[in-house]
Amino acid sequence: MTDDQARRLGALLRFLRTPSLGRTVGALLAAAFLLLLGANVLTFVMVRQTTALQAAVEHTQEVRLTAQRVLTLTVDAETGQRGYLLTGRPQYLAIYNEALESLPGELDTLERRVADNPAQTAKARRIRYIADERLLTLRRGVEQAATGRIGEAVSLLRSGRGKILMDAMRAEVAALDAEEARLLQARNAAAARSATATLAVNAVTVALIMALAVVCVWLVRRYLSDVEAARAALDRANAGLEATVRSRTADLVRANEEIQRFAYIVSHDLRAPLVNVMGYTSELEQAGEVLGRQIAAVERDAADLLDAEAARAVREDVPEAIGFIRASTTKMDRLINAILKLSREGRRNLTPEPLDVGRLVQGIADSVRHQTDAAGARIEIGDLPGIESDRLAMEQVFGNLIDNAVKYLDPARPGLIEVSGADVPGGWTVFEIRDNGRGVSARDHERIFELFRRSGRQDRPGEGLGLAFVRNSVRRLGGVIELESELGQGSTFRLRFPKRLVIERSGDAL
Repeated sequence: MTDDQARRLGALLRFLRTPSLGRTVGALLAAAFLLLLGANVLTFVMVRQTTALQAAVEHTQEVRLTAQRVLTLTVDAETGQRGYLLTGRPQYLAIYNEALESLPGELDTLERRVADNPAQTAKARRIRYIADERLLTLRRGVEQAATGRIGEAVSLLRSGRGKILMDAMRAEVAALDAEEARLLQARNAAAARSATATLAVNAVTVALIMALAVVCVWLVRRYLSDVEAARAALDRANAGLEATVRSRTADLVRANEEIQRFAYIVSHDLRAPLVNVMGYTSELEQAGEVLGRQIAAVERDAADLLDAEAARAVREDVPEAIGFIRASTTKMDRLINAILKLSREGRRNLTPEPLDVGRLVQGIADSVRHQTDAAGARIEIGDLPGIESDRLAMEQVFGNLIDNAVKYLDPARPGLIEVSGADVPGGWTVFEIRDNGRGVSARDHERIFELFRRSGRQDRPGEGLGLAFVRNSVRRLGGVIELESELGQGSTFRLRFPKRLVIERSGDAL
């Protein structure tokens, strides 16, 4: 080992043991929690404000409807009285009497609903005064007609007093309605602004939390990449030096265990704010639907008061933003699950046992038969030697490689996947998984084994963890994986395992 290699290796191992990354990620998680807490408080306040504004809008609508009912009932009373005077038929008094019975209650309701507004209260009192005067005139005419004084009743009707009172009532109702319309427009605009601000605050909070999550994942990726670099440096520097290999491997194992624990803790803690983000995304969707219904109601009842920009924000911009948030959180969830899977597997204790590799691989081939049949491909399994190793890890290694071979078959030719193996001198066993699929370009032979890295067309689902997981598992089993591939000609993955896996106390394979 050269002095430069020794210095580089020592620097990497010191980096792996440093607690600075843990403090950084802890600070980022704390910041995400504080952001989420602040967003919850602010959202609660703004939702209450929006609810109050919406209640005010409904109150304004009720005031306008009540004022119109007062005017309508007065007109009904007048119509019934005139019909009775002109025809003398008592049935016209039914309309008149119904209006007289309902009008006092509506006047009381109107005054009660505008009690918080002195100017509107004054208008409501003037409306009551005019209504009382008009009803008094109507009663007088009805009483005169009922006692046979039709001439006096007609003279009273022709005097014009009733028209003057009705014109005055219409003017007062119109003035009250105009003021309520102004209040309605202002309150609708305020409610729309409050709702938009609530959505904006939540969207910004979600974006910030996602950014922090991305930074955490990036730190973990960099951390894991540094571990891979340290392993590669250790492999190159200590070839043929058994004692040095054991010493460096022990250091690397401890660092790897720390990384696995750290990756598990970080990924597990990232899920909490992510679940909250996904939950609030659903709440945002529901809030958007409520706002959409409110906008539709305003559009139906008072289209000229609707702010087109607010309507477009609720119906187009907000759903688009929510869709982006949901897609991003779903992708983040898949990445975190992938990291958790890698971490759990790395922390699992290996248990060597005699394995019938031929039967193991045949079981994997049977599990993907529906895929190979659908693709018109076949899997040929040779006479595979048995070894003593960890069953689950071996199943995962062969399963990932065969699944990859099936996934990336070339549809231009019949698919063929061949699995062969043989014992070699020195206590080793070599297995090969060969396919005639798409193949891998030379520049990507190493890249495909890196975390979150893929090659070729990205037309198949995956997060770029499969082959990184395979190489990590092969190394834990004391083996080596190599790739021979040419783009468009297929690939051959060569696995080299010890015939008998020996586990040290630390869990490393010899």
